[in-house]
Amino acid sequence: MRRMAFGCLLLLATLSGCTSRFVDFAPDEEALYEQPIDEVWPQVREYFAANGFILREAPGTASLQTEWREEFANSRVAAYWHRYLVIAKPEGPHRCKVVITRETRSANSALRAPGSDLLWTVDGRTIDNHSGVGSQTAMLLAQQQADGAAVILGQSQQSARDMVLEWRVFRKISPLLAQRTKSQDSPDVVVHQDTSIECGVPVLGLGKLARAGNVVLLGELHGTQQVPHFVAQSTCQVVTQGIPVTVGLEVPAANQERLDTFLGSEGTEADWAKLMESPFWRSPYPDGRNSEGVVYLLDALRKLRAQRLDVKVFAYDRPPLEGEAREEAMAQRVLEVAAASPGRALLVVSGNLHPRQVQGLPWAPGYRPMGLRLAEQRAHVYSLDIAYKGGTAWICAVNPEQKLDCGVKPAKGQDNGDRYFVQLFSGRNAQGYDGIFYVGAVTASLPAVYEGVEPAGSAASHASGR
Repeated sequence: MRRMAFGCLLLLATLSGCTSRFVDFAPDEEALYEQPIDEVWPQVREYFAANGFILREAPGTASLQTEWREEFANSRVAAYWHRYLVIAKPEGPHRCKVVITRETRSANSALRAPGSDLLWTVDGRTIDNHSGVGSQTAMLLAQQQADGAAVILGQSQQSARDMVLEWRVFRKISPLLAQRTKSQDSPDVVVHQDTSIECGVPVLGLGKLARAGNVVLLGELHGTQQVPHFVAQSTCQVVTQGIPVTVGLEVPAANQERLDTFLGSEGTEADWAKLMESPFWRSPYPDGRNSEGVVYLLDALRKLRAQRLDVKVFAYDRPPLEGEAREEAMAQRVLEVAAASPGRALLVVSGNLHPRQVQGLPWAPGYRPMGLRLAEQRAHVYSLDIAYKGGTAWICAVNPEQKLDCGVKPAKGQDNGDRYFVQLFSGRNAQGYDGIFYVGAVTASLPAVYEGVEPAGSAASHASGR
């Protein structure tokens, strides 16, 4: 079995806020202080120190950098690190702002930008180049020796301004400063409950749809690392806003008991083995719905539940039904869950044919997909099609010999940057979608149980190299 390759999700930080009206997760305005830097900076420094960060500061400057901190070290999907660069900048003689940049590094490739080739525990030394001069590792080690930092090597990284954290700091320290003016009221982007979970860079536009009572249908490309990561990160960001989340997976409904048991477990080897006993994970033609990425998503949801956050999952596929009989059965299952969950946000993941809210396919003019059936019986159903930059995916397709061929295949897309976002159209398009969810460059996610033998991530599978 091949090694599991997962995306980065949860970054621990004891950052909390106060309750306020829920809107989007990513503010589009800066937090400005009506005080000069010399009054603001001591409070900013104290905020990070009080939250357990080890700080490094340049003498005589209003800037600091936190040391790398590893998160979820005991999780089967661990090896994520993050740190912050914090700089105070003047905005006039008596005003300033605090700019916070988050840097994240991961042992897997989900956060890898195009052209990025970070090394993982591999240096550049060879027989002919004993010192590894010119290698990336040599440069990182030189940096470590120069500034004393613990340089983290990984397969992928992400760096972005964190305006959500900027507002959290503002709301925390502003009562200790002079009363701010009404024009500086902060947007409502704070966490609604005390929690040790910090969910990564916000998904732009997500908060406008992921609300209590809404059903958001995510039409995916099966077999990528990024879609499960997007769903896991989105779930984290919604549930920490105080909105319970139910995630729907295109998994046979017969697996429901196994999913519930695993989400409530401690994630031991025995817990994983029981989850993987289902024939669903051992299909001879794995189509991407039973990938390592989906297992990562389940483990991420389990970690959220372990933090006493209200997260559920349901399986809604109904094999051996096919065609419109299958669409109807899946729609009825989603309707049943939605009716029983009026105060929850539903994120329902499926192949991107099923969420369409329009009748007809090129080969079947009368075809009625699941999304159309849901929208006819329920308000606040939103269908989003996947958008991505390009890359690879684990895809099953019929080859020229008319046989089903499953494997890593190229996926073409359009470059819209590296940041996750949700965007609504001005109206529903001809394909029956209300908008898109964008996941950047995609990377293939291999089957969780390769060749249908060992449980995912087992020692035997790693030893065999399968």
